[in-house]
Amino acid sequence: MSLLNDSEIKSNLNLMEEWVFLNNSISKEFLFDDYMSGIQFVNELAKVAEKNNHHPDITIGWCKVTLSFTSHELGGVSFKCMNMAKTVDNLLKA
Repeated sequence: MSLLNDSEIKSNLNLMEEWVFLNNSISKEFLFDDYMSGIQFVNELAKVAEKNNHHPDITIGWCKVTLSFTSHELGGVSFKCMNMAKTVDNLLKA
């Protein structure tokens, strides 16, 4: 697994909604109607992250969940990070 360069990251993010690249990671804030919906989302995400062996940093707040993906091992954004971000967006569409 290798890191994506800035151009590759920007190119991918242009095809995705509301994900941002900052501090060697991609992140997005998700808003929910109630606290438990956010918790449900995190529980579903945890299963997918475990299956793919690529886990986000997660911040849970009132009706809000913020995710950040980075390769801690490589110190930046990898192809796997982008795939997980796309997978997360698809979880909400299902």
